[in-house]
Amino acid sequence: MKIPIRNRLLIACSGLILSALPVLAHHSFAAEYESKSLVTVTGVITKVEWTNPHIYFYVDAKDASGNVVNWAVEGYPPNTLKRTGFTRDDLKIGDTVTVTAYKAKDSSSRLAGREVTFPDGSKKFAGPAGGAAPPTDAK
Repeated sequence: MKIPIRNRLLIACSGLILSALPVLAHHSFAAEYESKSLVTVTGVITKVEWTNPHIYFYVDAKDASGNVVNWAVEGYPPNTLKRTGFTRDDLKIGDTVTVTAYKAKDSSSRLAGREVTFPDGSKKFAGPAGGAAPPTDAK
């Protein structure tokens, strides 16, 4: 069966458009997070989402006024973390962790996780190194 040239062009163009969708959907670290605004948050893990394209885990931590803030911490994709030895089982709901991360530019309670310190004192990287700013207390 011979496919008309018009239909072949339509199929080819559709394929190009569909292949570009994942690129359009991905976001830039620099567009969303302050690469020089490294903060440290200590709190209790309340939720874990170990899914693509990036993991998220949520930490309840007190701010400077004593109010509890639920921080959404974004990390690398699950496969990347697993290859470095960071597994879903490392993030246990109820555990107190310390997260070094970069704050969202929109001032929300979102973070790009860099390093997680676990209750036993071990540390694992959850995300990008970003800038070289020293940690500050989250506000």
